Amino acid sequence: MPHGRLVLARPKCANIPAAMMKTTAKFCALLLMSMMLVSCSGSYRTEDANVRYASVGTGAQKIRLAYRDQGKGKPVLLLHGFGASSYTWRHVEPALAASGHRVLTVDLKGFGLSDKPLDKAYSIFDQAALISEFIEQLKLKNLTVIGHSLGGGVTLVLALEKDRQKLGRISKIVLIDSVAYSQNIPIAFNILRTPVLGTIGSRLVPLDVQTRVALRLAYFDNSKFDSSDVKQYADPLKAKGSRHAMIQTARQILPENLPELSRRYKTIEKPALIIWCSHDRVIKPIIGLRLHDDLINSSFHVVRECGHMPQEEKPQETIALIRDFLKR
Repeated sequence: MPHGRLVLARPKCANIPAAMMKTTAKFCALLLMSMMLVSCSGSYRTEDANVRYASVGTGAQKIRLAYRDQGKGKPVLLLHGFGASSYTWRHVEPALAASGHRVLTVDLKGFGLSDKPLDKAYSIFDQAALISEFIEQLKLKNLTVIGHSLGGGVTLVLALEKDRQKLGRISKIVLIDSVAYSQNIPIAFNILRTPVLGTIGSRLVPLDVQTRVALRLAYFDNSKFDSSDVKQYADPLKAKGSRHAMIQTARQILPENLPELSRRYKTIEKPALIIWCSHDRVIKPIIGLRLHDDLINSSFHVVRECGHMPQEEKPQETIALIRDFLKR
């Protein structure tokens, strides 16, 4: 993949040696790269009249989840990845709605326009509990849940739901470059998980600069994003509570009981579509193949010349695969 030259702006810190500042800049760029690579996306515009809110959770832990709801027909729920929002589905959402489906896109807790409380409940299990309540609240039935990256991990937890009433609401799942098993993660992501260091490091280089570096490394084809995309992707990271949400999510994105959880995948009987990018450097295609082996009623498709987000980099191919799966 071609790499252009990127000049990092030097922060105004006169007492820091130039060599140290250069190292710090590279570190911070890599830090946000790891944050963005898991799913590079922007957020809803705050003035978007189509955004609605659902209040989920209990007591003092009530959380407002931002969502959009369009189209009619069998429902489809779209769950984004880490550091992202429902904006990542900007190509998929209208296409599925036009194909005779009710399409709901949700900003997970801590992302997009949803609440970003300063608590520690940001695991895939915490997110799945909120989404499960969201599904119940909207009385969704015969539902297909589509999850990308972190959203895929949430989708797997939902598919393993033991409550028969809740379990019966989901009929199919789609997993796109999904979190699924214990794996090696980028070193910068591990730094983000480190107390204090992750918070300080993410503030030292302008977000627009970090985002451009992240996008160049996330996309297989760098010509598919421009300056307007960089701004759109960087803006959500400036919202109050966003850094806290990302750090807490990063620390819990691979839960300690993930090996135990993954052993239960073989019990999932729902039809599953697995989509993976051929050049995914965040979650390798071998993970997708392993998931295909474990899910007894699954099909596996590779999107060629694609990084980590086929719904953004190869939307038409991704939409075609999902449409075909929904028709079955």
